[in-house]
Amino acid sequence: MFSVHLLAYYFSKLQEDPTKKVDRFLYSMRLNDDQLRDVSARLLREMQKVLSVQSSAAESVKMLPTHVCSTPDGSENGDFLALDMGGSRFKVLRVKVRQQVGKKGRGVEMEEQTYPIPKELLNGKGSELFDHVSQSLKHFVDTNNIDPEKKHPLGFTFSFPCHQNTLNQGVLLNWTKNYRARGVQGKDVARALMESIHRTGGMDVELLALVNDTVGTMMTCAFDDPHCEVGLIIGTGTNACYMEELRHIDLVEGDEGRMCVNTEWGAFGDDGALNDYITEFDRDIDAASVTPRKQIFEKLVSGLYLGELVRLVVVKMAKQGLLFDGHVPDTLRTKGKITTAHVASMEQYKDGLRNTRAILLDLGLSPSDDDCVAVQHVSTVVSFRSSNLVAAGLAAILTRVRQNRKLKTLRITVGVDGTVYRTHTQYAKRLHKVVRRLVPDCHVRFVLSESGSSKGAAMVTAVAQRLASQRRQVDEALSSLQLTQEHLGYVKSRMRAGLEAGLTSQGPSPVKMLPAYVYRTPDGTEHGKYLALDLGGTNFRVLLVKIRSGLRRSVRLYNKIYAIPLEIMQGTGEELFDHIVQCISDFLDYMGMKNTRLPLGFTFSFPCYQKAIDTGTLVSWTKGFKATGCQGNDVVDMLREAIKRRNEFDLDIVAIVNDTVGTMMSCAYEDPQCEIGLIAGTGSNVCYMEELRNVEKVHVPENGKEGRNEGKNVRMCINTEWGGLGEDGCLDDIITPYDSAVDRESLNQGKQRFEKMTSGLYLGEIVRQVLLDLTRRGLLFRGHVTEALKTPGIFHTKYLSQIERQVYDRLALLQVRSILQQLGLDSTINDSIIVKEVCGAVSRRAAQMCGAGMAAVVDKIRENRGLDHLDVTVGVDGTLYKLHPHFSMVLQDTVRALAPLCQVTFTLSEEGSGKGAALITAVARGPQARS
Repeated sequence: MFSVHLLAYYFSKLQEDPTKKVDRFLYSMRLNDDQLRDVSARLLREMQKVLSVQSSAAESVKMLPTHVCSTPDGSENGDFLALDMGGSRFKVLRVKVRQQVGKKGRGVEMEEQTYPIPKELLNGKGSELFDHVSQSLKHFVDTNNIDPEKKHPLGFTFSFPCHQNTLNQGVLLNWTKNYRARGVQGKDVARALMESIHRTGGMDVELLALVNDTVGTMMTCAFDDPHCEVGLIIGTGTNACYMEELRHIDLVEGDEGRMCVNTEWGAFGDDGALNDYITEFDRDIDAASVTPRKQIFEKLVSGLYLGELVRLVVVKMAKQGLLFDGHVPDTLRTKGKITTAHVASMEQYKDGLRNTRAILLDLGLSPSDDDCVAVQHVSTVVSFRSSNLVAAGLAAILTRVRQNRKLKTLRITVGVDGTVYRTHTQYAKRLHKVVRRLVPDCHVRFVLSESGSSKGAAMVTAVAQRLASQRRQVDEALSSLQLTQEHLGYVKSRMRAGLEAGLTSQGPSPVKMLPAYVYRTPDGTEHGKYLALDLGGTNFRVLLVKIRSGLRRSVRLYNKIYAIPLEIMQGTGEELFDHIVQCISDFLDYMGMKNTRLPLGFTFSFPCYQKAIDTGTLVSWTKGFKATGCQGNDVVDMLREAIKRRNEFDLDIVAIVNDTVGTMMSCAYEDPQCEIGLIAGTGSNVCYMEELRNVEKVHVPENGKEGRNEGKNVRMCINTEWGGLGEDGCLDDIITPYDSAVDRESLNQGKQRFEKMTSGLYLGEIVRQVLLDLTRRGLLFRGHVTEALKTPGIFHTKYLSQIERQVYDRLALLQVRSILQQLGLDSTINDSIIVKEVCGAVSRRAAQMCGAGMAAVVDKIRENRGLDHLDVTVGVDGTLYKLHPHFSMVLQDTVRALAPLCQVTFTLSEEGSGKGAALITAVARGPQARS
């Protein structure tokens, strides 16, 4: 029995505990983590929906694009004026931003003055309100001796929801905070302000940025912490903004980078999304407000309503006899008698109970100790719910940012302002704790905005000014790489002149126009086994090609790839060809064909002068080869001598061909209209079937069938070696300083000028030169020139394809940043965008120039044959054409524009030029020899 009485005693004491009594009464306000995660998920879904084009103006969370696309990067400089308007007072500021060269951090000097707004202006004409603001600005300018003749950039913090199409424009959606000025809603407030400034006169200002106070808060904190990409206001009102990926904002053009989105999350729940979390006290608050059924989330959490929520709870508890012995004085029944400041005071760590008693005494109550404890706990529950809901909202934003960036963990800073957060210490601590519990995969730092949103308006203006200046300078730099139709027509005409000059035997020509002694393309009768060699870069390929003719004609290839070490590439010619023969020996062993004498075709991707199909005198090395004793010698003889030295096997070397010719022949086997070959890879070159009568410098065989004057359709493949165009200065008008720098650092200075503007060996280096120039001018990477950036060859052309593919695939710019980090370049998102633009400009120019050159070739073929219209196929090989996401399309578009009378089809060579070498060998031997 004793135990029963003891339990009864403890139960009675529990019933008397005032905090338990409050907890039971406010049970619906106590939210657990599962409920908070549910609220967070609802807000996240709402955000995603509103950002899409399917959203409507009726959505609760507005998700307004702000056109703020960059946070401060440390390079901002200048003097700025700022206005901050959002309450019964507004501020005018002068903000001086200075880089402190050689010191850590940056300097900001601020002068400010606060001006009241008469109550009658809040409800009067909008023009009168803005006239008052502009007159106050004029007073500030005069008082602070600011030069009225000099143009001053201005930032305007306007703490009301606006729809913005640009950074310096904003249409007011609706007034809040007791503002009701007529004739402003639905109008551009930036324009209204500037009209008032012009009416006032005596000032020369340029409004560069219109920002919400939440955005201003984020930008203020971001000036000192580059990780700050979220702004949060918890004060009289509540709101949040964050940096959203631009590709997700359907109502704004562009996919690259980020833009700050003003969520206007105070309206979350206006559509009923929070109905199951709304209490009777919330409904009373809403019904008594000037905006019933609006700003529901704000009414649950913001400072304008917390004190009133506590008052309503206390009144109801008193009416039910749970407080003050049921006594409810008129003062307690009066709206606004308990404020949010009272709530913060009651929750103070040491003096909270004493403050609670004082507040209740001021209301005419005689509270007991238990009454004071209970009322203090009511304040705690109400403010705890507020901080919990804000934490849930913030968790939704942080989750969105982390998922957008495809990160397992996110490091981010939240800039915070507002009287509730500033003055309510316990509130802030609870908020931090709950956020970290709800999103453990986000490492969140909270920073209080010391200067409020006013400084932020100046920061947005400073960033806008920096970006505008940067944009102008970057555009100016890239303009030298942009080719007009006039430029492209000029390239086409220069290429045509180069082709014609190269066909004659009178003197040297930059466009070599080397006869290949290939008179026809495959006709399908080719068959047999052939060995093929393919040398054109750091890899060397040996192939066995089996060609089958007839109805079931086919080509089967067996190959091995061997490396050509740098010391071999740049050693002696004898060492190079001994290495080649060693690779052939290994391949023949691998195939078990050491004792078989096979006909061989040798793809040799360097310019050679030929007097027959089985001779080739090297004109010059390209692509990094420098083997001595080769230039001016017949490379076929050098290969035969190396085979003799090894004395293990014998080969019948039938043909030496350029890789471009091999590519054409490979594709012509499938498409008889293929009469042009194009290489767009490490090198750049073209071959085509020219009328033999036009080739003056060719050695003509005696047999009449292939003689120059026998028949109208006798043709020969010409290896143009078009990469040499420009060696005579004919391209100087479009060669940029970046091209000249690349040429100076090359192994063959002054040579292959066209190739150095179009081929994969050089495009990455052109990009590096542009990036180096922009960085030295302070337009990239904060002006920091790294050793990596100064290293020739470090920016590989493959990076262009990877970087430009990110836009094509709509992937995050973090991928671009990752590539830059591999090069030791610490980039911002804006840096990454500029790097992508540079890559795009360089690769687009290359594709356009190749297209202009190709237009010259196809038009020449058409005119050679006296045709009004030409249908022709181009066989293509090369990593630049195959792997770059835009190169092929730009090239083809350019050909269509410059050669409208030619229908040009481009087909990829699947097996490369090795197959072509075997086919040329088969064609060269003729049907009788093949049988």
